[in-house]
Amino acid sequence: MKERLIEDGTAWAIAEGRHGDPFSVLGLHRRGMAWVVTAFVPGAERLWVLTHQGEPVEARALLQTPGLFVAELPVRQSYRLRAEAGGVTWEFDDPYRFGPVLGELDEYLLGEGTHQRLWQVLGAHVITHEGVAGTHFAVWAPNAERVSVVGDFNVWDGRRHPMRKRGATGVWETFIPGLGEGTTYKYELRGPQGNLLPLKADPVGFGSEHPPANASVVRRIDGPDWQDGDWMARRGALQTISAPISVYEVHLASWRRAPGNRMLSYQELATQLVDYAADMGFTHIELLPISEYPFDGSWGYQPVGLFAPTIRHGTPPEFRAFVEAAHAKGIGVLLDWVPGHFPSDAHGLGRFDGTALYEHQDPREGFHQDWNTLIYNYGRVEVSNYLVSNALYWLEEFHIDGLRVDAVASMLYRDYSRKDGQWLPNKDGGRENYEAIALLQKVNIAAYGEVPGIMTIAEESTAFAGVSRPVNHGGLGFGFKWNMGWMNDTLSYMQKDPLYRRYHHHQMTFGLHYAWSENYLLPISHDEVVHGKGSMLTKMPGTLWEKFANLRAYYGFMWGHPGKKLLFMGCEFAQVAEWNHAQSLDWHLMADPAHGGMQALVRDLNRVYRATPALHVNDTRAEGFAWLESNDAEGSTYAWARFGAAGDAAVVVIVNMTPVERRLRVGLPGAGAWQEIINTDAAAYGGGGRGNLGGVLAESVPWQGQHHSALVTLPPLSAVYLKQGERLPAEINGASGRTS
Repeated sequence: MKERLIEDGTAWAIAEGRHGDPFSVLGLHRRGMAWVVTAFVPGAERLWVLTHQGEPVEARALLQTPGLFVAELPVRQSYRLRAEAGGVTWEFDDPYRFGPVLGELDEYLLGEGTHQRLWQVLGAHVITHEGVAGTHFAVWAPNAERVSVVGDFNVWDGRRHPMRKRGATGVWETFIPGLGEGTTYKYELRGPQGNLLPLKADPVGFGSEHPPANASVVRRIDGPDWQDGDWMARRGALQTISAPISVYEVHLASWRRAPGNRMLSYQELATQLVDYAADMGFTHIELLPISEYPFDGSWGYQPVGLFAPTIRHGTPPEFRAFVEAAHAKGIGVLLDWVPGHFPSDAHGLGRFDGTALYEHQDPREGFHQDWNTLIYNYGRVEVSNYLVSNALYWLEEFHIDGLRVDAVASMLYRDYSRKDGQWLPNKDGGRENYEAIALLQKVNIAAYGEVPGIMTIAEESTAFAGVSRPVNHGGLGFGFKWNMGWMNDTLSYMQKDPLYRRYHHHQMTFGLHYAWSENYLLPISHDEVVHGKGSMLTKMPGTLWEKFANLRAYYGFMWGHPGKKLLFMGCEFAQVAEWNHAQSLDWHLMADPAHGGMQALVRDLNRVYRATPALHVNDTRAEGFAWLESNDAEGSTYAWARFGAAGDAAVVVIVNMTPVERRLRVGLPGAGAWQEIINTDAAAYGGGGRGNLGGVLAESVPWQGQHHSALVTLPPLSAVYLKQGERLPAEINGASGRTS
């Protein structure tokens, strides 16, 4: 055998990790009339080729390139390698003897940018290939000169496992035998100028190391044994515009901590959090982003591993168990999803292959000044495909019931939070981001089209038209939209001294002017209790008792108002301190009757909202609402009626936003008895126990456009719900705080 079987330049390119096509050199190849095995094993002093036929064949070391060996075989056959160094020998399968894993259809769809289930072909998958167990790695890096998998298994040496490039797709792949679950790895890339880039985590990796370490970890996500078929079959009916939807927004790391300030695991949360949300009557738990993120202080909103549930709480199977536990309790799980930006951490997506691959080259399009993050290049088909695929991944692989899409406004407008000269207009000279709009439409079409029964929700803070209108009717295709205007107006009103509320009366009514323009969800989210804004309780004016009463009245106003509901954790029991992501909520406050009463009120508001069709069936339709009193600025009172479907009992909501008890005549859309089903001043809620002794009888006195009316006692700073019924209850059940 001649050493010239490998050209010197080729040998050195392999030994120095510069060769862009290592599979054309390494492994078993026909060289002239012989079959030659070429292997690169740095540090090895001797190498043998082991076959099923005959004795081991010792390979010849190429002296000019240490670690490179060649051996001739008589026929083409499978083989293993045995290496020796310092008197120690080890055997292993040569990764370069294996053929490609990706098929022609995968290659075609990847090249076209239409492979909606990228996670099935990219990332790290534990498989058996050509009869051997190992892990298949695949990554998109079209402009790299060379890509290698590195980890503890090869002493993080990028020369040892360079990958195979799959033609024009820009995808690199390799199968490494012997690697399995728990393997830590990254990708080492040589950029288009031949420079080594910072080691990169896997963009489609299913697991990560515990922060601050940031390597990817091989995790199996195949073969889940789901037991939630009943929930999956019926969830569609529970997530429509006619359903009662009350969402508990949660930051998993700070909802509750274990002793020693340890974060709870997914398994612990599957009992503690799920049981709590069920007891409180919430229909859904919405999780702040759990896609792997490097910095705790970002709360997950600067994700790096879009396909990896954060290891802070456990592994992918353990997260699946959390979702399944919620479903077993009849609770949906929503994820906060962040396609609007990503951090510039060196191990992340930024300049992934040495070029602006996932982001824009021009910072006027590709950099968020507010968050110091990068913006996806939505117009690139591979990037759009990556994000659409990621949305489907969570819905399909983890049975997530819906996605709340973060910061939609920042995606829709090219000039978002930018001054003149800091942004580029669209092709028509305008500010709308056509590419982002198209992406959001694709996500919603794919989500609703591919995964029955799910819901999508937009956090969109502008008046962009048609956010929750179907795509085929010119909309973005979301199921629901956060009503940020309602939240801003009503919180501004509630923070004012009741003495001055008369001058701002219609901040509370303005939301009804546009309430039917979208399918709205009313959000009191994490954003309202951080960054110096204070907690919901401390926003309220007055004495401590008045603060609690104001907050109870506000929640009564919110649950009686058209629109689905969302409340951030801690707000349900009137946490005093601002939310702190680094520690538990202040659960010790539950020993205080005022905080326990607030929690009992929210529990009952959820119960009544879910059990009373008039309060949810027409949340998004004008026929479900009628003002009874909207102009009493002097008294700061409001009254309205809610209606469900034909035959559903109507509900009247009356709110008093002053610290003075009032007795008002209120119009009632029906005769007979009207039960007091909620009174936020009930003693069990921490109130003064004043009210209407369980209800009122309608009189034939026309009032407020209705044929009947009644005198209603409104306690100070309170909300009262009256439901049309056949009888009046004798009294309030003081033990539970619920009215019967």
